[in-house]
Amino acid sequence: MQSIVSIRNLSKTYASGYRALQDVTLDIAAGEILALLGPNGAGKTTLISIVCGIVNASSGSVTVAGHDIVAEYRITRSMIGLVPQELTLGAFDTVWNTLCFSRGLFGKKPNPGYLEQLLKDLSLWDKRDSELMTLSGGMKRRVLIGKALSHEPSVLFLDEPTAGVDVELRKDMWMLVRRLRESGVTIILTTHYIEEAEAIADRVGVINAGELLLLDDKQALMHKLGKRQLIVELDGALSVVPDTLTPWGLELSADGCRLAYTYDPRNTQTGISGLLQAIGEAGLVLKDLNTTQSSLEEIFVNLVSARS
Repeated sequence: MQSIVSIRNLSKTYASGYRALQDVTLDIAAGEILALLGPNGAGKTTLISIVCGIVNASSGSVTVAGHDIVAEYRITRSMIGLVPQELTLGAFDTVWNTLCFSRGLFGKKPNPGYLEQLLKDLSLWDKRDSELMTLSGGMKRRVLIGKALSHEPSVLFLDEPTAGVDVELRKDMWMLVRRLRESGVTIILTTHYIEEAEAIADRVGVINAGELLLLDDKQALMHKLGKRQLIVELDGALSVVPDTLTPWGLELSADGCRLAYTYDPRNTQTGISGLLQAIGEAGLVLKDLNTTQSSLEEIFVNLVSARS
């Protein structure tokens, strides 16, 4: 798939000497949803701010659809929409006027039909004449998304888009993001909600201390880095794990009826065959077998912990 955003050797060091980004190289494909994960201060917002023209890079380059963000900034900024973390909205303007003004800033001709459909998609149509100061935090977050989409960008950055909103609104936003992708919009989001990335992203990037630690297809990432567990249900409870099963490092459930064996699916020898044989030789009767896989959250925590 063709890249729409191409980032090469991007670094940012602030006047204080703090290095927010270190030699980040990244290609973002047209029409994909990319989730960038990382703890506070990892460099996610700095990366987005550079691409959107808010912060200047110390070194490196960024192009959007082949256009350099510095030399051709008017073109690239018109192609990008940004939903910031902060609720940066005026108090007395109405929802409708806010979107109309934002669209005009990018030199777009008025298109009431497009803005009407956008507000309906955001469940804001009935609030179109409301002053922003009267809206809830969740509604203001929707208005920010509407502002970012008002000029019909082809690339949308969402910086912590669901921070502080309730679960129901968060799921509504996930549905909106999927619809946007279906319409051809490329979406890059930063999030602290691991389930958000797991639910909607095509690829996942992990940033920590200004470095891009990895970037991969979500499912491939979970396959390569995710540990699996074999859950052995027993036909009878144990008080302790038999000594003969010690080499497998089994965990015994509180009720004594389940044994959990953690293994790496990448290894050609997982040890499962030997374990099952040893369980039989120990005189234990199997009731059932199940396997579970690590979540994206576990992979993220382990990866960041290992690099910090």
